[in-house]
Amino acid sequence: MRLYVGCAMWTHPEWQEKPLPPAEKLRTYSSWCNAVEGNTTFYATPQRRTVESWARQTDPDFRFVMKLPRTVTHDRRLAGIDDDMNAFLEAVEPLGRRLHALWVQLPGSFTDLRALATLLEGLPPHYRVAVEVRHPAFFDNHRAIAQLESVLEFAGAEWIPFDTATLFASPARSAAEHEAQSKKPRLPVRTRALTEFPIVRYHGRDDPAATVAGWQPWVEQTVAWLREGRSPTVFIHTPDNAGSRALSRKFHDEVRALVPELEPLPTPIPTDPMTLF
Repeated sequence: MRLYVGCAMWTHPEWQEKPLPPAEKLRTYSSWCNAVEGNTTFYATPQRRTVESWARQTDPDFRFVMKLPRTVTHDRRLAGIDDDMNAFLEAVEPLGRRLHALWVQLPGSFTDLRALATLLEGLPPHYRVAVEVRHPAFFDNHRAIAQLESVLEFAGAEWIPFDTATLFASPARSAAEHEAQSKKPRLPVRTRALTEFPIVRYHGRDDPAATVAGWQPWVEQTVAWLREGRSPTVFIHTPDNAGSRALSRKFHDEVRALVPELEPLPTPIPTDPMTLF
């Protein structure tokens, strides 16, 4: 039983009072959170030596949820993807057990469950997989929901919900909120876990109080999962993500207050400028 928390990135201009070399940014982040979304791999498969450096900067208990390349999920829509998938899996292999799950984020127009089943069945069995869908049918059509759950359960894969209810609860009050509302999906909230390792993406607001108020149902759900023996991962997003690192720790603290036996997060590495006094 363990709770993983983290953000959509491991570096942000607001997180360092002093400049950090590239090799220290992930190391510092991993002292704040114990998981991260690997969004950059959606745009390009990294060099293997780059991934090796990610492994060196993190403890073995740190977890990456790595997004499949867009060429696989969006451009080719899971067809004719062997070369791209082999290159991706070769690149991320150095993460070893730090690779918590392969993240299959599908476009909003995708409904081809046969193609998804083929992908999941063809992956090496030692990889854990989590799928994020955005087509409305998978949220309001009972037959489509049942079919997708059947495909995922057969493969031992998880269904990732992206909860944007708080983001859309009221009109945008800033440029960052407006941009987030223009780009993020607006879909019903799903809370059912299919595996031992549920993954949640939660999007809040500029106002930390509104973000915290909105995630209370996830605190309750996370506590319930932990008491069932599951090990959930919760990623906290905000419109500009400046506060997401501290908010991720707060979420962990709120859950741990209700589940005291939960392992604490690491002590953050200071990033404030050194002084003589």
